[in-house]
Amino acid sequence: MSAVAIGLNVLLAALLAAALAMGWRLNRRLNVLRESQAGFAKAVADLNAAAARAEKGLADLRAAGDEAMDLLSDRITKGRELASKLESLTAAAEAAASRVPPRAAAPRAGDEDVLELGDRDRRLGALLAEAQRRRATPEPPAGGERPLTLARPRSFDDDLFDSPADEAGLGRLRLRR
Repeated sequence: MSAVAIGLNVLLAALLAAALAMGWRLNRRLNVLRESQAGFAKAVADLNAAAARAEKGLADLRAAGDEAMDLLSDRITKGRELASKLESLTAAAEAAASRVPPRAAAPRAGDEDVLELGDRDRRLGALLAEAQRRRATPEPPAGGERPLTLARPRSFDDDLFDSPADEAGLGRLRLRR
């Protein structure tokens, strides 16, 4: 073999070694690119799932808002109806009060639970004071046991339309002016 053939073979071997090195570097970069693409695809899938959850949450929020608006509008309508009924009852009571003679008749027999206006105020004050005293100092149950209670706890709406006379225990007394 001649020196030119050996030189060309060495040059060809060097070029093949350089191509091999470049191919190896390119393979490493492609592997990094594939891994980053897989990570990017996972991030896009996570973002898509989060967007779907957010859309569902917004739909639930809209539904809850619509339900609350319907409930509130029903309560407003009922409140307006009750207010107009109360106004008509108040007007009827004022008309009835204007028709009553200024001097009321003496109590009839059997009307011992009828109180005069001053007696009513005094009795109501005494009942309120007794209720406050009992609420401030609860009596311990006998024998160290808790008393059995069958009453359910009152909710916010339970006492919405109770009259003060019912709360003070005056529900059976008739009041006269």
